[in-house]
Amino acid sequence: MKALAYILEAFKEPLAAREIVIPDLEPGQVLVKISAAGVCGSDLHIWKGEDPRSRLPMILGHEGVGKIAALKGKKLTVEGEELKEGDLIFWNRGVSCGHCYYCAVLKEPSLCHNRIVQGINIPCTHAPYLNGCYAEYIVLQANTDIFLVPAGIDPAVLVAASCSGATAAHGFDMIRPEPGEVVAIIGPGPLGLFAVAFARAYGASTVILIGGSPARLEMGRQFGGTVILNRHEISKEKRWQIIRDLTHGRGVDLVVEAAGSAPALQEALEIVRPGGNVLSIGFSQPGGTFAFDGFQHLVQKNIRLQGVWVSDTRHVYRAMAMILAQPELFARMITHRFPLARVDEALEVMDRKEAVKAVLIP
Repeated sequence: MKALAYILEAFKEPLAAREIVIPDLEPGQVLVKISAAGVCGSDLHIWKGEDPRSRLPMILGHEGVGKIAALKGKKLTVEGEELKEGDLIFWNRGVSCGHCYYCAVLKEPSLCHNRIVQGINIPCTHAPYLNGCYAEYIVLQANTDIFLVPAGIDPAVLVAASCSGATAAHGFDMIRPEPGEVVAIIGPGPLGLFAVAFARAYGASTVILIGGSPARLEMGRQFGGTVILNRHEISKEKRWQIIRDLTHGRGVDLVVEAAGSAPALQEALEIVRPGGNVLSIGFSQPGGTFAFDGFQHLVQKNIRLQGVWVSDTRHVYRAMAMILAQPELFARMITHRFPLARVDEALEVMDRKEAVKAVLIP
């Protein structure tokens, strides 16, 4: 039996449709028929050759939901439920080794140097070959953490929880706003939208959303943004004046950089109040540099600057719970749906920021 997959064979080139033989499963592996695959901003960076983790040829797609087609041996969810063929499941995209210093001593599996992510750092020449979600099927690694999807949930609504949702959850696991504080979020893509939702859930009274896409900014308003600032219409100086007026001249209590660019991080350091916090969750690949003054930007203001790298099962769980608590809201994020054969078009609309979130439905 073969599965159709769309493979990145050369950067910045259309994906190639190829048939891959579905391998015999090893103990603990799960064959999943994809129901929905998210088109993530990270996929664009990989397609363009900007992510140093990429290993060609590869099947893109690290966000997926699907039905179990086969499994080898007994397999349990993180809740202890036994899985069976036909179950609709969702999984943590990252698989860490569990035994290295970062996994076993620091209990920070997201930092594991042996961490693998199908659709990001495993080529399709590496067993079990079906190593990405831009395909009819994927073979999950034996030690993948899996969740059952409740009945009645649209699979497309959940895909982003495994990446942007989990990364945002990781950030707010490190630094959370106090009730009543002012939070600014720079970057209104899916990552920023999850950050808006988490900021409001943790009690932020004012959420300032800064970005350049009118459609995404309007979506941010629906997610709980209270002050919307279009960077193409409002200059950086005017944005800073608006923030001073809102905060009695102090600056923002917590700034979340969710754009993955040097100018966004620089602005975050400028608008945070003395003694405040900056969460940088947007960089999944190199995003440029800027002139950093340790005295002016960090020490004199006595701020905390926290970087956030990917996520772990704990954070996937929290992002999934956030979506399941308000699925109608998160369904609005899915602005475009494409059949698998139109995967290049899906990448294009995400690249042009015409879509808030595009999903492939094989």
